[in-house]
Amino acid sequence: MSEITTIGVDLAKEVIVVCAGDRSGRPLFSRQFTFHGFAQWAATLSRATFGMEACSSAHHWARWLTEHGHVAKLMAAEHVTPFRMSKGAKNDRNDAQAILAAVVQPAMRFVSVKSVEAQAMLAVHTMRRGWTAERTALINRTRSLLAEFGIWLGRSASRLERELPELIDGERVHPRVRLLLHQTRVQLTALDQQIGDCDRQIINHAKHSDAAQRLQAVAGIGPVTSSAIVATVAHAKDFRNGRQMAAWLGLVPRQSSSGGKARLGKITKRGDTYLRGLLTQGARSALQSAVTSAPDNRSRLQSWIVSVHDRIGYHKTLIAIANKHARILWAILAHGDEYNPDAWRRYATAAA
Repeated sequence: MSEITTIGVDLAKEVIVVCAGDRSGRPLFSRQFTFHGFAQWAATLSRATFGMEACSSAHHWARWLTEHGHVAKLMAAEHVTPFRMSKGAKNDRNDAQAILAAVVQPAMRFVSVKSVEAQAMLAVHTMRRGWTAERTALINRTRSLLAEFGIWLGRSASRLERELPELIDGERVHPRVRLLLHQTRVQLTALDQQIGDCDRQIINHAKHSDAAQRLQAVAGIGPVTSSAIVATVAHAKDFRNGRQMAAWLGLVPRQSSSGGKARLGKITKRGDTYLRGLLTQGARSALQSAVTSAPDNRSRLQSWIVSVHDRIGYHKTLIAIANKHARILWAILAHGDEYNPDAWRRYATAAA
């Protein structure tokens, strides 16, 4: 049997399916393991390249395989899909074979493996986002419930929280509903505490990270966004340029070009939805600051923002700013520089 040098690994929910191949990527055999069985099998192999989709537990296995002398490569799932032999039969075995075919492609793009520290910080962001969504859902559900009893409190979450004690102690609603409102208040308090704990961890991370501090010099980039960027983008130089990082975040137009004619549509919305959302929120702040600044006091970037806003409108300007910010953040991280809003002057002088 040929020597096993390349392995495609499909990480399912309860099992792991592998497709082992030789140096050229030709499949030799497929096998299904439990998590423990896969670790035992991989530990007995000579140095090999393991390809995996960047999904749940992939970064853990990539770190584990690296520690045991192997090479681990992670790929986006969308880059693996075209290599599945049967479009009508999607199963773990076919997925593993597609991963094996994809990992040996010379032009394949790989995802950087996150460290344990970065993964832990992203866990804080993930739980904060989840608890924030739960809080919003709870408030909306309670507001809808109260409307059934003729009580309208508007859309303000703070007003609902102010009114809850009176509704719980008063006689405006049925006793059963008052009990539910008491439980709602307890749950809101717990969620507020959990979100606050996450905020403090994120702020502390951003405060003690040199890279995060440099990112916050950009208008519209605060502690949450800078912390998330630093934790998610392990190596900025994995992207060739800022344009590629913006495309990875889904902040570029979808293309359908042919015959030399460029046809651009809406943004792709691919990649990390959390980072894209944070950058878009930061763009709102940057746009507001630029519009309200006196024309004589605007920086070059702010003048550009105002001109774009006048030309294409509010919502498209937010995407343009988020795209611009993504490119600036890439340059700061990739080159290790401080943010300099007047850096363009160097290139203008050189061109002159």
